Amino acid sequence: MNAVLRLVDATAAAIRLPVAGLAADSDTAFPGRRAAVVFLQGCPLACNYCDSGPMAEARRASPGEWEAIHTFLEARRGEIDAVVFSGGEPTLHPELVAAADACRELGLAVGLHTAGPYPERLERLLPRLDWVALDTKGRGRDFDRIAGRERVWQHHVRSLGLLLDGDTPYECRTTVHWRDFDLESLERLALTLADCGVRRYAIQLARTAQCRHPDYRQAVPDAPSRESVEVLVRRLKPYFESLELRG
Repeated sequence: MNAVLRLVDATAAAIRLPVAGLAADSDTAFPGRRAAVVFLQGCPLACNYCDSGPMAEARRASPGEWEAIHTFLEARRGEIDAVVFSGGEPTLHPELVAAADACRELGLAVGLHTAGPYPERLERLLPRLDWVALDTKGRGRDFDRIAGRERVWQHHVRSLGLLLDGDTPYECRTTVHWRDFDLESLERLALTLADCGVRRYAIQLARTAQCRHPDYRQAVPDAPSRESVEVLVRRLKPYFESLELRG
């Protein structure tokens, strides 16, 4: 083994990230690319609609977790051309910067799924990222209510500002559970994002079967119909370059 390979292996072994799961091949996690998705353990938020289950619980990384992922990614070069870090909340982990560098050294594009609670860490990551999906949970204090944590929305706004001011491709996305939204509040959020300069937006309807809070697994009696949501999306489309309804 030459010195360069020894250095790469030693760097991978030194990175400590708690890995919650791996999707080996996705064509939806990173637009236009085939990506492996690395799910990292732990999230500082407590969204009632969350279906991540134990993935949200924080834990310390065990030796070799990231090294095994790095070995897998190295073996898949040519079959995938990107890696996406998701969670949980991947920016919870300071060593994500080193992991992103390691992926770029493999020739892989790097994507990130984040709610933006750590803008300083996102700022460090952005030069290493080729695409970001920013989870925008609500407007202002509604963000805190939906996220189950106080004073998070200000951090999210700073993260959004970094994306608006930078040149990294990104989309904003909102997971909609009808215990958190009605059509009017969803429309206000979308128009607020458009006014800020967001041009790519996705509305994702929550999957209720495994929601964190038991009440969120139950049907919402006055939930808007799918047809009414589609009508809203059609009305909002002129405000964005891309607007998708998912789920």
